[in-house]
Amino acid sequence: MLDQGYFGPESGSLEELAALTTREPDPGALAHAARVERRVPLYDMGRLRGHLAGPEARRALMAEWAWVLGPGPGVLVLKSAYADVGPVDRASEVFHRIIAGEKATGQGKGDHFAAAGANDRIWNSLQKQCFADPEGFALYYGNPAIAAVCEAWLGPFYQMTAQVNLVRPGGKAQSAHRDYHLGFQTAEVAARFPAHVHALSAVMTLQGAVAHCDMPVESGPTMLLPFSQLVPGGYMAYRRTDVAAFFAEHAVQLPLEKGDAVFFNPALYHAAGENRSEDIHRMANLLQVSSAFGRAMEAVDRMAMCRALYPVLGRLTAEGRLDAPEAGAAISAAAEGYSFPTNLDTDPPMGGLAPETQAALMTRALEGGWTEDAFEAALAEHAARRAP
Repeated sequence: MLDQGYFGPESGSLEELAALTTREPDPGALAHAARVERRVPLYDMGRLRGHLAGPEARRALMAEWAWVLGPGPGVLVLKSAYADVGPVDRASEVFHRIIAGEKATGQGKGDHFAAAGANDRIWNSLQKQCFADPEGFALYYGNPAIAAVCEAWLGPFYQMTAQVNLVRPGGKAQSAHRDYHLGFQTAEVAARFPAHVHALSAVMTLQGAVAHCDMPVESGPTMLLPFSQLVPGGYMAYRRTDVAAFFAEHAVQLPLEKGDAVFFNPALYHAAGENRSEDIHRMANLLQVSSAFGRAMEAVDRMAMCRALYPVLGRLTAEGRLDAPEAGAAISAAAEGYSFPTNLDTDPPMGGLAPETQAALMTRALEGGWTEDAFEAALAEHAARRAP
């Protein structure tokens, strides 16, 4: 119920939810989709990878993805997001080592919307992977398809964060929820934000997951309720028992293969599924990508990541193992891509409206063939200019 511009506990009626989530996507808006399964569009990146090379074709594909994530079903799957799953397997090895190391030190791991200890979780897998294996990080995040879907929803200069979730056989399902920002607040706090901020929250982040193993339905891939992101007041409604029951009855699950990726609007009702398999250890790298205009959930040492990544990117591009778009995607995942906030006394705009970003500096250094020492000196000077 909307009360003078605010949503209350009874907002997002069940009737409205049912009406929205029984619709079918408009086939005319899905020119690039290979097929639609259970109201979720699937995109064959083996066929579409060439579309990412040309600006007009790339923009047309991104416009379709933005429609899907906004007024459309709210979720899409990139089949074979990784043409070569080698970087995925390499990342999995790193993640297993990190999990073992953190367990050995007795670090406790909580989980959003699930009982602590039910899953193995790596917080800030982005930074940890970069430090543990910079080359593997570059090959993993040097993925133009993932960069394009992030840009489609958030625009340029987005900020990548990531968390690994490993659910073992018998691991229980999460409760249905919406995600960061307002989805990670209590009902009392969320109710204090006016209705227009509830709408804003959905466009400030993008949720994604890369499948690190084959995920048949019995392994518990994410449960999704297409079109549920359109429910006004849904950040209040998902907490109710009647909505949870509706979700449990009507949510869909799609099997994924290693190297696939799923992306969805953070306001979509969703939940990780129960792993009912006997021997599948379901691992996904959960990508939470933030708009340059918002606040990311995790604190990331992007300067240190740039230092670790720069020499690797130089070598990989020189060897022809990463092309310019792939290197650009890796830089976007690691470096700060937005100019603000900064100290405008010492870091004023020069020849434009905004100062140079960390990502732009890294790109310029890479294209110019700077030495590692020269880049590190420039990076330190850049950080010093921005300090208050």
